[in-house]
Amino acid sequence: MTATDLTLTAPVDGIVVPLDQVPDPVFSGETLGPGIALDPLGNTLHAPCSGVIVQCARTRHAVTLRDDHGLEWLLHLGIDTVALDGEGIELLVREGQAVSEGDPLCTYDIDALACRARALITPLVLTNAERATVHVLAPPHQRVKAGQPLLTVRLGQHAGTAAAPALDDTPRAHRRLHIRLPQGIHARPAARLRALAQQHEVTLTLTNDQGQSADAKSLTGLLGLSLGNNQYVDVTAKGATPEAALDAVEALLASTHEAHAPDAGRAQDTSLKTNSDVKTGPDDQEAPEHALVGQIASEGIVLAPLARIEQALPEVEPQGVSPKTETVALREALTALEHDITLERDQARQSQRRADADVFEAHLALVNDPALFEAAVKAIEDGASAAHGWRRAIDQELETLARSDNALLRERNDDLRDVQRRLMARFSHDNEGSATFPEGAIVVADTMTPSYFVERASRMGGLALAKGGTTSHLAILARARGLPCLVGLGASVLDVTAERALLDTQHGYLLASPTQDQQADALDRQSALNERRMKAEANAHQRAITLGGTEIGIYANIGTAEEAYAAAESGADGIGLFRSEFLFLDRDRAPSAADQQDAYARALAALPGKPVIIRLLDIGADKQVPYVQAPFAPNPALGIRGVRLWQHQPELLETQLDALLRAGQDAGPDSNLHIMVPMVTEARELAWVRKRMEARASALGIERLPKLGAMIEVPSAALNAGTLAAHADFLSIGTNDLTQYTLAMDREADALASFADALHPAVLRLIKETIDQAGATCPVGVCGGAAAETLAACVYAAMGVAELSVEPTRIATLKQALRRLDEQTLIAMIPDLLRQPDAAHVRARLADFSLTATETPS
Repeated sequence: MTATDLTLTAPVDGIVVPLDQVPDPVFSGETLGPGIALDPLGNTLHAPCSGVIVQCARTRHAVTLRDDHGLEWLLHLGIDTVALDGEGIELLVREGQAVSEGDPLCTYDIDALACRARALITPLVLTNAERATVHVLAPPHQRVKAGQPLLTVRLGQHAGTAAAPALDDTPRAHRRLHIRLPQGIHARPAARLRALAQQHEVTLTLTNDQGQSADAKSLTGLLGLSLGNNQYVDVTAKGATPEAALDAVEALLASTHEAHAPDAGRAQDTSLKTNSDVKTGPDDQEAPEHALVGQIASEGIVLAPLARIEQALPEVEPQGVSPKTETVALREALTALEHDITLERDQARQSQRRADADVFEAHLALVNDPALFEAAVKAIEDGASAAHGWRRAIDQELETLARSDNALLRERNDDLRDVQRRLMARFSHDNEGSATFPEGAIVVADTMTPSYFVERASRMGGLALAKGGTTSHLAILARARGLPCLVGLGASVLDVTAERALLDTQHGYLLASPTQDQQADALDRQSALNERRMKAEANAHQRAITLGGTEIGIYANIGTAEEAYAAAESGADGIGLFRSEFLFLDRDRAPSAADQQDAYARALAALPGKPVIIRLLDIGADKQVPYVQAPFAPNPALGIRGVRLWQHQPELLETQLDALLRAGQDAGPDSNLHIMVPMVTEARELAWVRKRMEARASALGIERLPKLGAMIEVPSAALNAGTLAAHADFLSIGTNDLTQYTLAMDREADALASFADALHPAVLRLIKETIDQAGATCPVGVCGGAAAETLAACVYAAMGVAELSVEPTRIATLKQALRRLDEQTLIAMIPDLLRQPDAAHVRARLADFSLTATETPS
């Protein structure tokens, strides 16, 4: 049979809408297949060709017709009409019924549907187009009448009566994936999904269990799916490399951490508190009478004038000149805004302001969101100007997010308002900078956009917001700068007037017009806090020697070579953990040996002569990369990860070893490179890596070998530390994994977070056992998160660890605390601590010590 052209007619009077402009990614992305859509003006859908009805939706909103050549056509009345459950729609056909072109299929109440459905736009889609090519006859946005030729279909030479099994010949793949991201799919993961689709040249469509779908191009569409932690999502990839794309998506969604997420506890002096996590609510101390209580986004004490600001939207012309003129203006403004935000993101990255860069990356995704653009264009076609159309598009999305049950998604409102305000400002003569406030003031606002905050944060003394939450981008930015900030104070904060106020974000309140006594107390506490901080920073480059004369090395945990320089400036005695996996994340192939060598060499150059401990690639469990496929394990945390992976991926190990060995060799005789092996359970694993390292060094002609050590992350390694020490130059305890494996508690499980405590007596026993067995043979350090908690660090120091590795911003404070440590008092307490039944009792025993140790000697 030769190629054949078929003609389909318009099923209803209406306006032609190209399929890629339908406000539903399932249609606009051609996930179901090619076709056309109509914005109906009539109230009856007719058959576009002769055939048989093969499917009628239970909710009467969709009908599938198979034509005489076996092609199946879906007529879908409106968008999101499934939620109407058939109300206002009457089917006139049944499954199996033969129909002729022009026969009525259903009638509907067009006014009722227009009020209740998201859109009346009705797609006509060919769902089995493998051997057919669709050509639309009617120009976009032209009015057509029912029965008028609408499109033609050219069949290939093998056309027959059997339905074709696939949509087209474009490669595609589908998987049902488990979302393990702690906060689900919010702005940053959504932006990453968009980037993965671009990187792999595919269309990514995500569908939730309610049947709602979104294209990864649309950030707002993805957020609207409300996909949270521990949910499942169906993901379809269509394009150049669908399987590779799905591998990358699976790795992203399976991650129980967010790469480059800012540390909630950075830039804060937690002194000897017994919890290093960020507080979100007031502590046990009662707020003064008449104080407003909020959520603690970033800690500190500020006594300063109050300054209320309002970020009103810029004044813009509401009416447009013409749809064409305004659409062009909108595109130009979005392009210019994209350029500005890209520069801001790049500058933030160069300045090591990782939190800022993450926020700007999310804003770029919003600026490029096709759903927002389409909504703005629709408003423009209704007569709005470019700026006002963008305002209406954002307002609609804000209303959608306001109805979400996901608090994290609701906290993304500030990001939407930010891009809304910035684009509107391009069409306005308003001067947003006119909202000034005194230097060092406590700024009060309903909410605040991230870009506004970034520009003005250096002039603020503190920040008090009526709205927002502790996981909002603004809260993250405030923490990154150490700016005292309270959020969620309620609308009443906007009515507060006072010449002076007290913002106490250690105890979680804002007090207007404090009394003289309250001011004096606040000044005393502020002075003591600042004095401790300044003294710690001034002495950051001095050694940490306890009152008993024991020197403890304070090293830094880093993820990039650039952070090594920040660590050196912070007073680090070395690098205790360079997480080399960050070189491997967010890419579709492993970094080359040259790229790795460059990164390792820069880290060594930042701290010449000081120990730089670089951990071999630790992939598996909570960190996945698409190009490393480990054998399946029902529980990845107990599967092929860490050193176990090298047995399956020896070429990756050899490439990394070559890069490390060359970097150490090029650094010269002052090089103090250490290589650390993760997830070691027994001595033979470390011995195997040492043989591989020696073999690669011999092949490269390198005689001077770096030191080789092992992480103590599992109970078996702690209990056999003596045998490990015989093969190791050093040991480093990873308290995060050691705690979760000892207590059988997933450290990413929110419900268990308060119980997975590194001061649990069982964990302390394993740490002590490690030090007792190995301490005389090789040094033992701690590089886990607990080392940053001053109380835990003091306990570990008393047990005999040689070094503690923490985030660079904690180095000065931790050194200062250790200089005040009377370890003999703690050493005497250790046997009693090990006899306690749980972590809570351990902390209770340490309470008196904590109070004593926080006193600053005169």
